[in-house]
Amino acid sequence: MPADPEHIAISKSRGIAIDWKDGLHADYPLALLRDECPCATCTGAHGTPPERSNYQGTSNASNPFQLFKPALRINSVEPIGNYALRIYWNDNHSTGIYTWEFLHELAGKLSKG
Repeated sequence: MPADPEHIAISKSRGIAIDWKDGLHADYPLALLRDECPCATCTGAHGTPPERSNYQGTSNASNPFQLFKPALRINSVEPIGNYALRIYWNDNHSTGIYTWEFLHELAGKLSKG
């Protein structure tokens, strides 16, 4: 079982930083959090293709008619019990529940990458 968060700092324009009780520190940029949304729609859990937002800079440069994509921002964050966060994004997405376990695993991947 992963450690619980000790301190959480939220920046609506930069992302979330968490100090974990096991000593791990992680900075989660907005694009990473949005692209790694764990909801069923984004992961394809409904048996449909995943709908990733691709804010990590992956764009289709061959298409000269790209639609404008506003800068990614967090509108708000709410705790879900004592086990997760729900992020309300400015693209009207809010169904992802970011559990402590999910975020701690993501932190481990960030520290290795």
